[in-house]
Amino acid sequence: MLGLLLLLQVLASCLWLGHSEVETPFVTCPQFFYAGTPPNNALNPRNPAWICQRFRNAYRYATLYDRDGRIPVYSAYKYQPRATEKPPEWWMVEPQLIDKNVSLKEMETQSDLIDQHSFTLEQIEESQAVFDDYKGLQDLNHGLLSPSVHMESLESKMATFTLTNVVPQDSALNKGQWSIYESKTMPQHNEGCTSTYVITGAVPGNTDIAEGRVNRPSHIWSAACCLVSTKPMKAWGAIAENNKDEVKTMTLGELEEKLTDHYGRTVTLFDKACPRQ
Repeated sequence: MLGLLLLLQVLASCLWLGHSEVETPFVTCPQFFYAGTPPNNALNPRNPAWICQRFRNAYRYATLYDRDGRIPVYSAYKYQPRATEKPPEWWMVEPQLIDKNVSLKEMETQSDLIDQHSFTLEQIEESQAVFDDYKGLQDLNHGLLSPSVHMESLESKMATFTLTNVVPQDSALNKGQWSIYESKTMPQHNEGCTSTYVITGAVPGNTDIAEGRVNRPSHIWSAACCLVSTKPMKAWGAIAENNKDEVKTMTLGELEEKLTDHYGRTVTLFDKACPRQ
């Protein structure tokens, strides 16, 4: 009898996980992490949401989201840049942050959720940033953690334009050295790699936008692990203060040490096989 009860509990758990793309932790999209291993719990916020970012019937990348700060902690993806037509900037939100039992399994535009699915703006903004939070910003831009320029298809590029993948980023940094890192430094470091796993994140700051609704990060960072065939051969990191147009590149080990200092807990971003030096 006890064995039957345990089996029923396991089945119920599996059914619940299969119902939602917001889950604990990344059960249905481990492919965006080397060896299926996400960062350790040191980065976890008090009120986290693990999102397998789904758009047009496919997973595009993964995001750990801070419901309280209304910003992503990090987004993880495979680096596969490819030229496509320019994606439309349809800013989207995540319906499953509103209610884990909602039937919608993919990101949607805010207007569609309201007009076609009978959600209210108040319901949406309770759990995440909304379009108006980023209106009228001064000296700040939408900072995409998973950038469209690193995606291989038009659909994957479009999927980066969700507010669960965005932080308020210093405009000069966003258009300057961070853009150079994404478009020039990353391709240089990626030479010779068969595949590269990337995790890009934001350290929560002490200031906010939108009348305290959305946290403004103190730092933006990124880490990458490069494989040749199936073996990790090199790794690197980068970090920038979110009020200066300056990016510092470093080893993966050095970046983990810096994040450990910021969070006060030992941070591990990749599986131990990725080189730290």
